[in-house]
Amino acid sequence: MTIRSSLFGAVAAALLLTVGASGAQAAEGASPRPHRMSWSFAGPFGMYDPAQLQRGFKVFKEVCAACHSANYLYFRNLAQPGGPGFTEAQAKQVASEYQITDGPNDSGDMFQRPGRLSDHWPAPFPNDNAARAANGGALPPDFSVLAKARSYHVGFPGFITDAFIQYQEHGVDYIHALLTGYVDAPADAHVQPGLHYNTYFPGHQIAMPKPLSDGQVDYTDGSPQTVDQYSQDVSAFMMWVAEPHLDQRKRIGFQVMIFLIVLGGLLYFTKKKVWSNVAH
Repeated sequence: MTIRSSLFGAVAAALLLTVGASGAQAAEGASPRPHRMSWSFAGPFGMYDPAQLQRGFKVFKEVCAACHSANYLYFRNLAQPGGPGFTEAQAKQVASEYQITDGPNDSGDMFQRPGRLSDHWPAPFPNDNAARAANGGALPPDFSVLAKARSYHVGFPGFITDAFIQYQEHGVDYIHALLTGYVDAPADAHVQPGLHYNTYFPGHQIAMPKPLSDGQVDYTDGSPQTVDQYSQDVSAFMMWVAEPHLDQRKRIGFQVMIFLIVLGGLLYFTKKKVWSNVAH
C-alpha cells in the first residue's frame, strides 16, 4: 500500500466518521444550527453600532439585569470610546440610580451609597446560593464574557471555512437564537417541571423562562419593539461587554498592515539601492 493510498483512506474514514456523527446527532434530535445574523461588528472592518448598543443596554438594564450579573462591566465603560457612546454625565446618572454597598466606615459598619463611575455593575444577588434559591436551583450565568464563551457545532467543512474567513460571531448568533427559540413543546416532548422548551438550547429544556415579549421595552429611536429586535440588540451589547476594545483592535490591526506594506516596500528599494553596484 502506497503512502498516497494510505492518506486517501484516512481522509475517507474521517469524512465517513463526520457524516456518521452528523447523522447520529440528527437522529437524536440535536439542536438546529443558529441562523447567522448580519452584525455591524463582523468582519475585519466591522465596528459596533452605538445606537444598537444603547438599545441593548436598555434591554439588559430593564430585563436581563434582574437575574444576570455583569461583574466585569463598570459604569465608566458606558462612556468610553468604542462603546454605547454615553457621555460621562449620562454614565454618572446611570450609576447614581443604584445603591452600592461600601465600607466599613469609621464605626466599622458597611453602608449604602449611590453608585460612582468607578463601581462595577451591581449583581442582582449577594452570592451564588441566593441566586440559585431565587431561580429554582439554576444559577444565571454572568454576562461579562458570555458572548465569547458560547458557540455551536459547525461541522465539516464549515469550521475550516470559518477559520479562513475569521468568523467570530458564533456566540452572538447562539444568544440571539436562544432568546428567539422559545416555542410550544412538540406533542412527543416531555418537558420536566420547572423547565421550558427552547429550540436551540442543548436538550431543548432550559430553566430560564422566556425573558422577552413584544412591546416589553420602549425604544425612543423608532426601532421595532419586537422580540427579534430586542434579541439582536442585547446580543450585540453582550458582545461589546465581552470585547469592549474590538473597534480599537481592528483599527490598530489595519494600521499595522499598512505600516508593514510600506516597510516592506522601503526594505525592497533599500536592498536594490545597496546592492545595485555589486556584481552578481
